[in-house]
Amino acid sequence: MKTLLEPRIGPDGAADPTPRGLSASAAARRLEADGPNLLPGSAPKSSATIVLGVLVEPMFLMLLAAGGVYLALGDRAEALFLLGFVFVVIGITLVQERRTQRALESLRDLSAPRALVLRDGMEVRVAGADVVRGDLLRLHEGDRIPADAQLLTGHLSVNESLLTGEAVPVNKQPARSPALAVGNGSSDAPGGDATAWLFASTVVTSGAGLALVHATAGATAVGRIGAALNATTEPASALQLSSRRLVRRLGLAALVLAGALVGLGWWWDGRSLLDSLLAGIALAMAILPEEIPVILTVFLALGAWRMSRQKVLTRRVSAVEALGAITVLAVDKTGTLTLNRMAVAALALPQGHTVPAAESALPAGAEAIAEFAALATPTHPFDPMDKAIRSFARQALARSGRWHEAAEPVHAYPLSAGLLMVTQVYRGGDLGRGADGHVLAAKGAPEAVADLCRVSPAERSALRSQVEAMAERGLRVLGVAQGFGPLPATAPGASAPAWPASQRDFSFQFVGLIGMADPPRADVPAAIAQCQQAGVRLIMMTGDHPATARAIARQVGLSERPAVIAGPELDALDDAALLVRLRHTDLCARLQPVHKLRLVQVLRAGGEVVAMTGDGVNDAPALKAADVGIAMGERGTDVAREAAALVLLDDSFASIVAAIRQGRRIYDNIGKATRFTFAVHLPIIALALVPALLHWPVLLLPVHIVLLELLIDPACSVVFEAEPEAAGLMSRPPRAPDDTPFAGRNLLQGAWQGGGLGVILLLGAELLRRAGVATAQGRTAVFVALVLGVLMLVLANRGRSPVVSGAQSPGNPWLLRMAVLVAALLAAVLGVPALRELMGLAWPDATGLVAMVAMSLLGAAWLAGLRARGRAWTA
Repeated sequence: MKTLLEPRIGPDGAADPTPRGLSASAAARRLEADGPNLLPGSAPKSSATIVLGVLVEPMFLMLLAAGGVYLALGDRAEALFLLGFVFVVIGITLVQERRTQRALESLRDLSAPRALVLRDGMEVRVAGADVVRGDLLRLHEGDRIPADAQLLTGHLSVNESLLTGEAVPVNKQPARSPALAVGNGSSDAPGGDATAWLFASTVVTSGAGLALVHATAGATAVGRIGAALNATTEPASALQLSSRRLVRRLGLAALVLAGALVGLGWWWDGRSLLDSLLAGIALAMAILPEEIPVILTVFLALGAWRMSRQKVLTRRVSAVEALGAITVLAVDKTGTLTLNRMAVAALALPQGHTVPAAESALPAGAEAIAEFAALATPTHPFDPMDKAIRSFARQALARSGRWHEAAEPVHAYPLSAGLLMVTQVYRGGDLGRGADGHVLAAKGAPEAVADLCRVSPAERSALRSQVEAMAERGLRVLGVAQGFGPLPATAPGASAPAWPASQRDFSFQFVGLIGMADPPRADVPAAIAQCQQAGVRLIMMTGDHPATARAIARQVGLSERPAVIAGPELDALDDAALLVRLRHTDLCARLQPVHKLRLVQVLRAGGEVVAMTGDGVNDAPALKAADVGIAMGERGTDVAREAAALVLLDDSFASIVAAIRQGRRIYDNIGKATRFTFAVHLPIIALALVPALLHWPVLLLPVHIVLLELLIDPACSVVFEAEPEAAGLMSRPPRAPDDTPFAGRNLLQGAWQGGGLGVILLLGAELLRRAGVATAQGRTAVFVALVLGVLMLVLANRGRSPVVSGAQSPGNPWLLRMAVLVAALLAAVLGVPALRELMGLAWPDATGLVAMVAMSLLGAAWLAGLRARGRAWTA
């Protein structure tokens, strides 16, 4: 274990205090020996479970019943044919389930927490599953701890409520005598205060530190509790619930109508019971829209997978539904609209002189700003701004002796809602300023630092002008202060001095201002223009100065309106007044996380569908409250990512726009598939019901409906899912929140399409019957026209392209395959004599061919006429 913690020897012969951690080869060997760091979870569905689920579906119960009736009638060939299709459908369902499962598993892999570890002396971010015993973890605020570990350096506050049920975070202190023999786990119970033991799946709420992993996977405290903590089931979305209600109602209607048809046929029409049962089963199979659950499952899962390829991870598939309805996008500035590549750009002295950071030799006053800004920054920073400050100070102060690489604070005051600044306390001796005293370094919002330093009104006015000037250049401005004094006394029996409760209890001197540059992303202006064109309003929510927010908003084209709501002003407004202000204000500055939560709640109460970006621990409540919470994948904390519905893997605003575009496409295609499903079932219902009521020869048997399902299912779950976005997708306003694919208007359009085709096919069948055409010939003509009608309905529901030319529309490779499947099906049922006889069909004669062509042309004309008269769906 010595090699993990011993210092390295640098090129100059001096000891490098950075610990090395495991080597990559040692970590790989340990991972192979111990297995991945995964808690017991819910296993994927087995093939047997999927098959059982298929067999209890109403459609397949009907299929089995029809096969049993044919056996009772002595028609073994038709019974075996029907029952054989059970295995075909099971195979198709297995393929669909596996495809959906693979998509969801790939999303789960992407969304798994990651860990920052030391390997070969370098910080490396790895998947949580790859953490092994003996790894050194670098932990920061917002991290979810991946394994049981012991804190070696630093101080942390950790939320262990997952294990203890107590929401109050507990403090963690470094171990005085670290247990370097890994593998024994913790001897302490979770929930202990001032201990060194950290537990897997708990969350760092503040602080930073280095910890040694002692146990992973099932050997952790959470692993010993059991799999229940890790097994999560995603609740059904509103769309899925409404679809289930619709399917249940239609299923009940199918059973009632089928039962009535059986009774009428047997009692009133004098048919045999078995013939009446076949007619009833055919009607029930025609009515049941079993494709709808498949549509939702496949479209949402594969849509989420497609979004992941565009750097947008979907943590909750139901969020895909809300993307197309977003009306307000509340977006953070840093890292989303900007590059999140902070660099010190300028230093402003209290006398009003501004020094560019690029100057080779800084004046003494500017060096003091750099020195105390760095001292007010964590030694191992996580925030990009803190990293930039320390990097600049290291280069600028290296020759002057004012750079303190190894200095560690003895006390710290974190940022709070009441005081927007941080202060770190050092022993004077550690900085070469006298062993008996302490040194204070503070940085934060300029107005907060000025208030703490008690500057005069004239100095405050001059400072305000300096800040405005720097902020109007788009710089993020921080005030810097210093303080000195004796160390507080240590009470008898206490191990540490009695530090004051607040930073306000110290005396500070204003040092100056430091300006940070973070240029906008190049792709943001175009993406914002797309949002605005799509009717999505953008509101910037930032903790920066109002002038900085205005400058960045102008640069990226977010807003030209100068109005800004600042955090203190927001506190003074009630919800009604705030909602009125938000209708005319696009910029919110100097915000705390609690402000973001309130803004989201007020906007939603005002009828908006809100998406919001966030990255910190305290952003989690607002992310959960938004209709679509969006976390940052690169700079965001684990807590924020777990609270959000979407995660941007590249932190790019353009990825949010891509997600909105993809969400609209998915929802459009669900609507197309749903409309097609209702349209295609109506002629099947008509051909199964009307002949039985009018005493005509049977036109559709259960075996015909099964063959049709082999066309309908792929059309719903494959062809429409792959449909490209409609023209003008991002030029129309967001859909209404209560709009669904099952709305009456959408289903009525499908009813017009399918009802017209059903009437045409029934009229054709009646004319053939009156002309004395044989029953098999008439059934053949109607069946072929119906199969071609399925293909025409696919084309008719794609968009605005004409029915005939729709097959040539680019972008959907499955259309040609669908046409080939239709041709192959017709060639098989007509060209193979045994199959033709089994289906009750005949080789078409001249009269039959003319009837097929006539019914197909009339069907195409009907669908084209609906589009021309505005009754068809418009893309």
